[in-house]
Amino acid sequence: MPDHRAPSSQTPSDTPVARATAPLVRFVSGLPPAVPVLFVFGLVIIGSVLQSWGWLLLAAAALILVWVLAISWPRLTQSEKLLRLAVIALVVAVTIVRALPR
Repeated sequence: MPDHRAPSSQTPSDTPVARATAPLVRFVSGLPPAVPVLFVFGLVIIGSVLQSWGWLLLAAAALILVWVLAISWPRLTQSEKLLRLAVIALVVAVTIVRALPR
């Protein structure tokens, strides 16, 4: 009997980034949901407070957020994509301001 379901959208594990970072994705997926969120939040807070090298922590947080966005991109709605891009833009802007003070 033929399957008449609509073709499913690409799953996060089907993206090239997810395939390339599969062991890391499995590790993070095994953590309690609050741990990755608190880790990135901590990077942003500590990076914002540190005077000289805090921008490195902010840059690390931005890279993590870009990675998560790349993995989840196929499953996100348009508004979710825009919101996540806005958060990344904000973190990148703060990183640039911290890295290049007047």
